Amino acid sequence: TATVLLRGDTGTGKEVLARTIHGLSPRAEKNFVAINCGALPENLLESELFGYRKGAFTGADRDKPGRFALAEGGTLFLDEIGEVSPALQVKLLRVLQEHEYEPLGGTKPVASDARIICATNRDLNEMLELGTFRQDLYYRINVIALDLPPLRRRLEDLADLAEIFLDTAVARTGKKITGFTPDAFRAFYTYDWPGNIRELENVIERATVLTTAGAIDLDVLPPELQTEKIDSKSKSRIDTQSETSRYSPSTQPANVSLTETRERAEKACIITALDANDWHRGNTAQTLGMDKATLWRKMKKYTIQE
Repeated sequence: TATVLLRGDTGTGKEVLARTIHGLSPRAEKNFVAINCGALPENLLESELFGYRKGAFTGADRDKPGRFALAEGGTLFLDEIGEVSPALQVKLLRVLQEHEYEPLGGTKPVASDARIICATNRDLNEMLELGTFRQDLYYRINVIALDLPPLRRRLEDLADLAEIFLDTAVARTGKKITGFTPDAFRAFYTYDWPGNIRELENVIERATVLTTAGAIDLDVLPPELQTEKIDSKSKSRIDTQSETSRYSPSTQPANVSLTETRERAEKACIITALDANDWHRGNTAQTLGMDKATLWRKMKKYTIQE
């Protein structure tokens, strides 16, 4: 039930990680509800979060549950928490402190049992200094903090991520795509990925649409990936991955199930949490919302070692 704060640039996979944490927790059978706090004006965001009662405002002809109600017993993912106004920060603080809230137009508090996972691409410490983010709310949401580095700083994960996204795209389209050619794979490693994991996923989905069968080649990648120049450091990374990554056009189609794809994501999530907690299993188990015995079994299953 501990609150988790995910910090990272746009597109680094914060919602994917939040969903994985939810899926690994005892709340997995309940709803995972996400809302982008920066995408809505303050008054609309408040009604979306807390819901409203009939007659609360013009046009409110019935009660409407908010995201907290929809996430009851499950997980509520508050993306871009740094965009929340000071006034609404006070109301979120009450939920975290008292585990209750009042819908708009309501007169009685409603109990809340939703685990909160927050995410931001902003520097909340700087916002604390500027007085635009409440210190007490920050301490409440920063119980467990995980930093997601940009993709350009975690290229050792690129091959696995590319295969996961390709497996997902192939499963959805039914195409017989076997992997990536060396030229395509080289382009992945020499590109800077300003859009991070989200951009990688979009690139692979686009390439899957444009590829009939066989391996994804350089000519179906966006122009910006085709013009990157390779350097010695990138060449070394490619050579390191070449024996284990599915990039060769001669590779046979892999019958990778959605279960296996999920297991890969689960393994990556566990390793990320272990790294963030300096491989302290007790703290890692708490981060992931599981007991230490379950964490140990999963580490053994995936042969995860420090």
